[in-house]
Amino acid sequence: MSIFLDYLKVFSIGGLICTIAQILINRTKMSSARILVLFLLIGIFLEGVGLFSYIKDFAGAGITVPITGFGSTLIKGAKEGAKIGLLEAVTYGFRNMASGLTAAIFFGFLFALIFKSHSKKA
Repeated sequence: MSIFLDYLKVFSIGGLICTIAQILINRTKMSSARILVLFLLIGIFLEGVGLFSYIKDFAGAGITVPITGFGSTLIKGAKEGAKIGLLEAVTYGFRNMASGLTAAIFFGFLFALIFKSHSKKA
C-alpha cells in the first residue's frame, strides 16, 4: 500500500505541474517556450530559497523530472561553484546537468533514427 501512495504523490505533483502549464497555454498568450522558462525559473527560485528539497522529499520524481528539476540542479551547481569563483559558478551548473543533457540528446537522436517525423497538420 505504501508504494501506491508514493505513486499517487508523484503523479499528483507532476500532474499539477502539467495542469498549470496547460492552463497557461489555454488562458494566456504565452508560448510554450516562455512557459518552460517560467517553470525553469520556478525551480531555480524554489532551490534558491531552500524549498525545493522539501517538495522533492514529498513528491520525488513528480517535481524533479519536469523542467523545474533542471532549474534546481542547475542552481545547485552554480551555488557550489560560486564558493570557488565566478567562472566556476557558471561551469559547475552545467557540469551538474551534463549527464541529463547527454541522455536527452542521445535518446532524442536515437528516436529520430527509429521513428519517422512529420509535420503537424492543421
